[in-house]
Amino acid sequence: MKLIENATAEKLRGGFYTPEPIAEFILRWGTNGSNNFDILEPSCGDGVFLEQLKNLKSKYNSITAIEFDEVEAKKADKIELKNKQVINDDFHTYCNNTEKRFDLVVGNPPYIRFQFFDRNQQAEAENIFVRAELKYSKLTNAWVSFVVGSSLLLKDKGGKIGFVLPAEILQVSFALQLRKFLAHFYNKINIISFEKLVFPDIQQEVVLLLCEKNGTQEHNIEHIELKDANELKTLDTARLKSPQKKIDFKSNKWTFYFLEQEEIDFLETIAKKRNIATLGKYANVEVGITTGANNYFTVPLTTVEEYNLYDYAKPMVGRSVQVNSVIFTKEDWEKNKFSKAKAHLLAFPDRQNLDQNNGAVKYIAHGESLNIHKGYKTGIRNNWFVVPSLKISDALFIRRNNLYPRLIINEAEAYTTDTMHRVFVKPDTDIKALTASYYNSLSLAFTEVSGRSHGGGVLELMPNEAEKILLPYHKDNAEMLSRIDELIRDKTDIEEVLKITNEVILKQHYGLTQKEIDLAHSIWKKLSKRRLNRGKKI
Repeated sequence: MKLIENATAEKLRGGFYTPEPIAEFILRWGTNGSNNFDILEPSCGDGVFLEQLKNLKSKYNSITAIEFDEVEAKKADKIELKNKQVINDDFHTYCNNTEKRFDLVVGNPPYIRFQFFDRNQQAEAENIFVRAELKYSKLTNAWVSFVVGSSLLLKDKGGKIGFVLPAEILQVSFALQLRKFLAHFYNKINIISFEKLVFPDIQQEVVLLLCEKNGTQEHNIEHIELKDANELKTLDTARLKSPQKKIDFKSNKWTFYFLEQEEIDFLETIAKKRNIATLGKYANVEVGITTGANNYFTVPLTTVEEYNLYDYAKPMVGRSVQVNSVIFTKEDWEKNKFSKAKAHLLAFPDRQNLDQNNGAVKYIAHGESLNIHKGYKTGIRNNWFVVPSLKISDALFIRRNNLYPRLIINEAEAYTTDTMHRVFVKPDTDIKALTASYYNSLSLAFTEVSGRSHGGGVLELMPNEAEKILLPYHKDNAEMLSRIDELIRDKTDIEEVLKITNEVILKQHYGLTQKEIDLAHSIWKKLSKRRLNRGKKI
């Protein structure tokens, strides 16, 4: 956990200021020619939205701007606008105490984690959740409570919110109840994303969330992707008046809505139509070993030799670059061992069973000199140097991925840290058939839908997300495994591999038509390309 004294003032304020084209567009969409709106900006910073409101010469009833930082509030207060009020306060407090209601709420809320809130802010944020009949969590970020609170401040008969938000709103688990809240609360939702990062100094992808309630029974959503923020200047706001895709209230993630309706329908129906189960039917996926200090407990051969740790050094693989195949063999591990790779996990017994004659005692003392024993995970153990949950899995699933996630047979019987997940095959499941069955376009499409992406275009899947991947298992797919392994070892383009595997796995064994296969492949390509492009700056 990052301590508050180590965080920058900008980070604590969540202050990443909005590019002018974004602020101008949100206001242009929000006001939409109206001249009698009461407008709220819940975190105005130094006044980017206020400046754009002034430049647009929009007509309105009133503009209320909240800003927690006193210096920034004074800057915003100097902007000349009629019927303007700048309030130097925390938005959560304002939200819970004001009687005023608004037609439009716009802004770029702070991205601040729960641990950086003071106690009063935590209490006020929790109260907002209670009012919205939502559960408050310590995983919650400030932007979540800002969106909920702003929604509660809209007038009864209608209203809009337009926010700049991190793209994780579309997929992370702590925002799941927010997505469900928005889906029911609003009738129209538009998401605008960008191929390029719009904040030059941070690896944080953002989207524009534009929501409107109108009292009807319809709940529709739409997604538009632009190259960058400058394209907003020519985007006609009329495109946002009638989103076409019906909101699926059961859907856990909104990445679905990057797709066309035909593609969404395909993903939602193909499992039942072709009787395809998920990975979780055939295997359990668990996090890798949590050492508490990977740099200390995972070591190269040179460290084993220096401290005479042969009795405690176990085969280990911890990085995707150490596995260039779909079968991790003993020979692969040997190559890692004699390179500079950290190919060993140190599995010490408790103190009374330590051999005093080898280097374990010396290495443990070295760890204490580095304060390894004072870490959060190590500090709660009876013997800080005894790593728990030392289980060897049947297969490995890489947690964070670039081009595509890989499922790998653990033939070397190596341990792995939490950089990879451990896969334990269920009874009556053939590990070779399971692994081969994974390498097809449909399963890869579901990795993109099930996982979440990060800066740099990285795709991450947690164990429960990996288990939701649609997997067309067939025992005869085991015959393809050696060929798949050979191709991937030779660094063959994955699309060439899929041409071979799709024909057998999807067409021959599950009866998918060529049109369905092409559709699955195009979905994977679309989502993966979008993710990889997001890692590029303007």
